[in-house]
Amino acid sequence: MRFSTFIIPILSFTLLIQGCGNDSSEETMVSTAEYTIMDTQGKSYSVEKRGGNFTLDAGKEKVVLFDIFATWCPPCRAEVQHLGNLQKKYGDKLIVMGLTIEEDKSNAELEAFRKKYKGGDYLIANKADNQKLSRAIASTIGVGQQFPIPLMVLYKNGQYVTHYSGATLEEIMDHDIAQALEK
Repeated sequence: MRFSTFIIPILSFTLLIQGCGNDSSEETMVSTAEYTIMDTQGKSYSVEKRGGNFTLDAGKEKVVLFDIFATWCPPCRAEVQHLGNLQKKYGDKLIVMGLTIEEDKSNAELEAFRKKYKGGDYLIANKADNQKLSRAIASTIGVGQQFPIPLMVLYKNGQYVTHYSGATLEEIMDHDIAQALEK
C-alpha cells in the first residue's frame, strides 16, 4: 500500500515533465493550417500557416505582401496604385497578393477595380479561403477579427516582417520591402 502511494505521484510527475511522445514539445505546439486561394485569372495558390507565419507557395525566397481590402473602401482604392507601383519596381522579388473580403465580386469586377485605380499587374485572390485566411492573418498579428482595412501584412520567406493598418504611404512600404530583401 505504501509503495503505490509513493510511486504513483513520481510516475505522474515524470509523465508531466516528459510528455507522452517522441516529438519535441515545441514542434507539437505550433498551430498549422493550409489555405487555398485563387486569383482572378483562375490560378490556384496554397498558403501555409505555421505558428504566426504564412508562406505563399509561389512566394518562397521572396517578399510577399498580403493586401486585405474591399472595393467599396476609399483608402483601399487609394492603395491600388501604390501596390501596382511596388510590384512593378520589385518584379519577381515581390508578390503582392490582394485578398478581397467581399464574397459577391466577380473576377471581372475585381480586374476592373484594379484597372480603374491604376493598379498595374499585381495579383488579386477571389473567393475560396479569402475570409478564413484574412482572419487568420489578422489574428496572428493581434489586430483582432474586426480589423481595419486596408490591412497589409509583409512576410519574407514566410516570416512576419511588419504590417500596415489603413492608408499607408508608398514610401514607407517601399522602405520596408527593400530592407526585407536585404536580409
